[in-house]
Amino acid sequence: MSIAHVTASQDSFTDTVVMPKKSIKFLLNGELKVIDDCDPNMTVLEYLRLEQGRKGTKEGCASGDCGACTVVLGELSGAPETKDIHYKSVNACITFLAVLHGRQLITVEDLQQGKQLHCVQQAMVDNHGSQCGYCTPGFVMSLFSLKKNGIQDKSRMDSEISHVLAGNLCRCTGYRAIIDAAKQACQHDDPDQFEQHKQSTIETLSNIVAQAGLVTLEKNGKRLFLPSKLTELSQLIEQYPNAKLLAGGTDLGLSITQQMSEIQTIIYLGNVPQLTKIRECKESINIGAAVSYQSCYGLIKAQYPEFANMLQRLGSAQVRNLGTLGGNIANASPIGDVAPVLLVLNGQLTLSQQHQHTRQIAVSDFFIDYKITCLQQGEFIQSIEIPKADKNYQLKVFKISKRLDDDISTVLGCFYVRLNANKIVDIRIAFGGMAGIPKRASHTEQALIGQTNNQPTLDAAMQALTQDFSPLSDVRSSSDYRLQVAKNLIKKCFYELEHPQIAMRVEYHA
Repeated sequence: MSIAHVTASQDSFTDTVVMPKKSIKFLLNGELKVIDDCDPNMTVLEYLRLEQGRKGTKEGCASGDCGACTVVLGELSGAPETKDIHYKSVNACITFLAVLHGRQLITVEDLQQGKQLHCVQQAMVDNHGSQCGYCTPGFVMSLFSLKKNGIQDKSRMDSEISHVLAGNLCRCTGYRAIIDAAKQACQHDDPDQFEQHKQSTIETLSNIVAQAGLVTLEKNGKRLFLPSKLTELSQLIEQYPNAKLLAGGTDLGLSITQQMSEIQTIIYLGNVPQLTKIRECKESINIGAAVSYQSCYGLIKAQYPEFANMLQRLGSAQVRNLGTLGGNIANASPIGDVAPVLLVLNGQLTLSQQHQHTRQIAVSDFFIDYKITCLQQGEFIQSIEIPKADKNYQLKVFKISKRLDDDISTVLGCFYVRLNANKIVDIRIAFGGMAGIPKRASHTEQALIGQTNNQPTLDAAMQALTQDFSPLSDVRSSSDYRLQVAKNLIKKCFYELEHPQIAMRVEYHA
């Protein structure tokens, strides 16, 4: 692979480097990298270990589960006049190199200054947080992102640390020493080298982003496109109808690392402004298809705390920092966690085509069959619209999985209920993992609407559920188990609605 690069000192980051628009440009710590000839399927982990000789970033599972390959991306945030750098941890093993365009890549080798360890590294040493050391670089980088972004609510420090570290798996020291290291590191307020050089980093990344134009890579018959305009994106999808659309890539990356596939054409969505914006309207939230789970978490939490709680269990922090709502829906997986929630909330999708042709459809009309959607040739999801919460309704979301964190659902049940006294005025129910597509439970809904919330009503609803679903058996569970769990969730939902003061959530389980 031929990689052109320009080395710049931190003091000269503002210098403008004229390069062909086909180049991918990013900062590797403080060094400007310009890549114009590489395999479009290359991951960040391959680039670091094979091309840069940076062996601190480890390969463990190659599926984004273990966190040994964790690195941190610094990206521009805020308004033009108040630009800042936001740091997020990602899994290098399933992150495509193209995602780095206009961002700063930081690895464990970049933290130490001379002989001085970074405070997160020193905290790991002080608290004996490393044993065999294989997973330690990943933990250090997750702690680094936590330290740089800060803990927003000090009263929930333990919870925030646990969420940040949930995607880093370790069985050597256990987590106590590592959590202690996180607490120690977050007590330091001294600026590090990244803070000292932040302004020059912002200027360099701003220069890269300002160089508008279609970025392209082509090698060995494979192509990669990074459009920066909606018109460019729609034209590319029309021209290459079989191209794979890359947003976060937390699922697409597995086709390369696990299935050893070679993707011939990739179109990256993350540089198109219309797909990366969130708009809060009077009656709804409009979320661009390439907005990450983490970026929309706060706004969703303000409207639907139960939805937000589920999002915090969707993968790990590394996955949530890259994975997108649009990708989760477009993937059309029957066990995708987002779709069942949107089904009960009557979510809408804006689909776009070339020549700015758009249409809006209900999420319920999007899924046709297993992995088959209503998308026409050249069409893609532009945004997701979620109605704001109705004070007369209550949302309940239950995710059943073998692990609390960083695991795929066996069954996911969603209930949007309106009660008047003890009468069920209205209800919408949807399940994931119970059919070839995420699906509403229409017979079960009809058995409940207009009825009194009592045991005979719930018994009738559980019986009606067998008319809605005949789930399959697979490696995650049997058909009988799924059906029984789904029935139990109906009881669980109404018990929680009747007794809101009683917590029934399992916080820790094997």
